[in-house]
Amino acid sequence: MIDPQSLLDVIERFSGARAILYGDLVLDRFILGTPKRISREAPVIILRHERQEDIAGGGANALANLASLGIQVQPVGVVGDDEPGRSLVSLLGRQGIDTTRIVTVSDFQTPTKVRILGGGASSLKHQVARYDIEDELPAEGNCMTLLAENLAAAALDTDAVAVSDYGYGTVTAEILSAVEGSRNSARWTCLDSRYRIGLFPGVDGVTPNLGELEAWAGKTLKTDEAVSEAAEGLRMTLGARFVLATRGNRGMTLAEVGRPAIHIPVFGTDEVADVTGAGDTVLAVLVASLAAGATPGEAAVLANIAGGLVVMKLGTATINADELSRAVHSLQSHS
Repeated sequence: MIDPQSLLDVIERFSGARAILYGDLVLDRFILGTPKRISREAPVIILRHERQEDIAGGGANALANLASLGIQVQPVGVVGDDEPGRSLVSLLGRQGIDTTRIVTVSDFQTPTKVRILGGGASSLKHQVARYDIEDELPAEGNCMTLLAENLAAAALDTDAVAVSDYGYGTVTAEILSAVEGSRNSARWTCLDSRYRIGLFPGVDGVTPNLGELEAWAGKTLKTDEAVSEAAEGLRMTLGARFVLATRGNRGMTLAEVGRPAIHIPVFGTDEVADVTGAGDTVLAVLVASLAAGATPGEAAVLANIAGGLVVMKLGTATINADELSRAVHSLQSHS
């Protein structure tokens, strides 16, 4: 049992911790409108446009969470020389994030997830359609050299590295391994990879969701014991210090070197409002906690609490240190 006071102490240290977010930066764009009528051209609703909202998504959402927690965080990533890329860099800058190590690439489209929402003027908007603008960086070229140089330079002055791999080509094992080989061994590198969770040996921790862990294991994992076995297998394959498997309404499972696996029950209700970006929040709070000196067990518990909080928010959302502290205090009052 982890003492809630030790978790509060970790949160207090967030403001003095430093981290890097290395990964795929995505723009989440929401276009909101009110229903006007059914189109005569096709059986679809015509919306009267109200407004557009741009929010940091993908790795940029993990970045925004780190900044919201009070971590001194620097992104290493790529945007295209396009309007979505400029919008993303601008909104990160408005959050006080140093964007100088974000590389702008002229022949690359900034990954953008466009969600169209409709509803009454005074009612909750619901998603009616979505389209994605996607591109993939070439494996060779000046862009990858700049990314490697920026990551190596940033890693000289950091406590932890969050790696967010959404499959758009920013994250490579070669760049990551070169940085790991040169950094202080006391620092942490934690990976969240949507498609390639088993291809980054040498990372300290990984955060697969249940589907990603099952894809790696090649089988369905129906019990706590099966999840524990697969998580430990992945940890040993990567040579990692821990694997934190997120399991939706069944909480999380932590497999840590030299310790038996532990199962962390879901925090709060299992009636969620929106799971958008929950994995980004888990990665951010995990890395923030490790950067602030937490053990993997303490970091996992805080990440689990944050995951339970963020799924109660609509859309791509962040968690701040005050919210996390209040949630931990609620644990104290029930202990």
